[in-house]
Amino acid sequence: MGMMVVARRVEPTAGEVRYEFGFEDDFDRMLIINPNTLEARVEDGNFDSAASAIAAKIVNAWRMNGDFPSRVLFAS
Repeated sequence: MGMMVVARRVEPTAGEVRYEFGFEDDFDRMLIINPNTLEARVEDGNFDSAASAIAAKIVNAWRMNGDFPSRVLFAS
């Protein structure tokens, strides 16, 4: 079975980049990335495969472009 995870960047807080994310367009979770270390965590504490996949996609985009993207899509 495939998976489609979508994330959109929201207003950052001090020292964090924040993304609402979820399956398809259900933005029901929050991913937080430290822009200095690129360490990612999930607000609900459940760093599952969806969180891991979208975090990797965001960090890879940052490494390629030097900026955190406004929207990201992961599909498998």
